[in-house]
Amino acid sequence: MKRALFVFVFFLLGPALRAQVPGFFSEGTSKKVKLPFLSSNSLILLPVAINGHPPIYFLLDTGVKANLLFSKSLGDSLGLAYSRRVGMVGADGSTTVWAQVSPINTLELGPVVGQLQSLLVLEDDFLELESVIGVPVFGILGYEFFRHNAVKIDYDRSEITFYPPENSGWRPLFFRRGGLMIQEGKAYLEVKVRQQGGQKLRGKVLLDTGANHGLLLNRETTNAIKLPDQRIETQLGQSLGGVLYGFIGRVEGLSLRGLPFRGVLTSYPEVTPFSAQLVESGRIGSLGAEVLGRTTIILDYPKNYYYIKRNASFYQPFEFDMSGLVVKKLLTPPKRWVIGDVREGSPAQQAGVLPFDEILSINSVSILLWEMDQLVKLLRSEEGREIQLELRRYTQAGSRTFQDFSVRFLLKKQI
Repeated sequence: MKRALFVFVFFLLGPALRAQVPGFFSEGTSKKVKLPFLSSNSLILLPVAINGHPPIYFLLDTGVKANLLFSKSLGDSLGLAYSRRVGMVGADGSTTVWAQVSPINTLELGPVVGQLQSLLVLEDDFLELESVIGVPVFGILGYEFFRHNAVKIDYDRSEITFYPPENSGWRPLFFRRGGLMIQEGKAYLEVKVRQQGGQKLRGKVLLDTGANHGLLLNRETTNAIKLPDQRIETQLGQSLGGVLYGFIGRVEGLSLRGLPFRGVLTSYPEVTPFSAQLVESGRIGSLGAEVLGRTTIILDYPKNYYYIKRNASFYQPFEFDMSGLVVKKLLTPPKRWVIGDVREGSPAQQAGVLPFDEILSINSVSILLWEMDQLVKLLRSEEGREIQLELRRYTQAGSRTFQDFSVRFLLKKQI
């Protein structure tokens, strides 16, 4: 009788208690709430309204603890109040990124509201994510979004299901369950890896929905990690600390609670000053959106479990760029794309493409009609496919003198 009375009082006072607790909660009494999201190469972008202002896109990222706003000029225009200044170490381990702390804010995602939310507002605007994914992204939602609730991410439908705390204690059918470790606001899980040559590896990895790689292995964390013989040296991604470099190869297999992924593209970053922190955390790497996007996954932080199953794209092969191009979007209107880098020995490099060439059309279709994720899929699509680029090359930086020309090349697998 006492237990029944306690449960009744808990549910009765639930909304009142929420009003005093920082976190994200759904409004009303619905058992679950669905939130559509914009997907760019399996990265999750959600519209977020800060303190009642019009919504802007935030990246949903299990790999960070704090909520971030990438622009202090934007924060100032929103009337944010700041309490102190903090320094953060960039992903390269050597760059210090400074931010102002805005301690109390309301973040609205339709029927889901983040109350009493702190924002780290970067003093120097960081808008490079738009240049590499093609969509304006102004911030990151981290640990607080998951802290009190179970969250299902359905990549097939581009939809998140948000379960209130009192409705998250269930075992979904057809899902495999695994343990989830939450340490300093970040989520970790165990994986099994079969490397090239058959060497086996088992360890803890960071669950990182905000990274567009598949699997990433940090060689400095254990001597058991071996670089594959077939690999290429390239840019691995963009972070707050700048561009990350390293190698791309493959592992033969990756297993999550017996769910098998074959031929997974794997990043092996260069050793950086940040390596000591990686070793201290006990992780051997991270698991990113290229793998997670082939699943439906439920993250239950309060109960330290995750649930996972295949989705429709599970059996699609993992393919890397076959052109050798790193394409970036310029951040000034109108829509313009340029070549950020060209991989040595690649089809594009052999065809004469150079960094800073501007793309005017792709396969006779104006650049104005392309989106970044469409281009990424095209350049990974099929070995032997012909690509035609109409390019503009300026005589020097800032010059108005240019030459327009076309190149053709065939996509070729590098790994």
